[in-house]
Amino acid sequence: MFKKPTTIYYCFPGGKHKALTMSYDDGREEDRKLVSIFNENGIKGTFNVNSGIRQDEHRIPLEEYAELYKGHEIASHTLTHPTIERCPIEHVAYQLLEDRKELEKYAGYPVRGLAYPNGSYNDEIKKLLPMTGIRYARTVGSSDNFGMPKDPYEWKATCHHNHNLLELGDQFLGLFKTQYLYLMYVWGHSYEFTDKQNWDLIETFCKKMGGKDDIWYATNIEIIDNMEVCKRLQFSADGSFVYNPSAASAWLNVGGQIIEVKGGQEIYL
Repeated sequence: MFKKPTTIYYCFPGGKHKALTMSYDDGREEDRKLVSIFNENGIKGTFNVNSGIRQDEHRIPLEEYAELYKGHEIASHTLTHPTIERCPIEHVAYQLLEDRKELEKYAGYPVRGLAYPNGSYNDEIKKLLPMTGIRYARTVGSSDNFGMPKDPYEWKATCHHNHNLLELGDQFLGLFKTQYLYLMYVWGHSYEFTDKQNWDLIETFCKKMGGKDDIWYATNIEIIDNMEVCKRLQFSADGSFVYNPSAASAWLNVGGQIIEVKGGQEIYL
């Protein structure tokens, strides 16, 4: 008997179809308060830092990174924050690799993410990044949408926190169509909350967004890794079974049923 094909969708962990991620630059002292707000509400962030800028007393010491950013992601913002589109490509490679090497001494894991300093990049730099171990790079600006990144090396966030944050948060909470993967991505600098005296903005947002059963709270690299695990799945031609060659689990929505495919597992759908 002919069996009607069942729709198969990739999911976020737990079978969720919505994710929230945050991205904050420069490693300034205000990160302490921001991390505390994230932790209180179960929200995860990526913190993009420059290991070569140590003379500024407003920056957090490298020795404190592991403890402060525990549960979050430490990513690169280049060694000394140059406008890299103006730099020789050899110097861009130096800025990336030296920053990675120094940060990894304190993070204790491979640093694989980047926020472009001053939002500066070009096609030559994008082609360089995979050869330096960087798996994604965030740009500046706001997309005002909740789509997944089409190009991980030109990843534009949903919004800067001073751009319609609460309004976009409400829109995101209202999304319910499970045939889509929705991602809300917020970026900024923690010191801006002090400069603009609007810490209440991020506190309100995190309280509003935290603790939701249908949202996966993730760092930038966790989102990239989940996408890669899903893309590495090996499906039979008729869609009746799948093999997961990765170590991490993949999650699928198969005809409305949520299925976990564990690392190294082959299962019938």
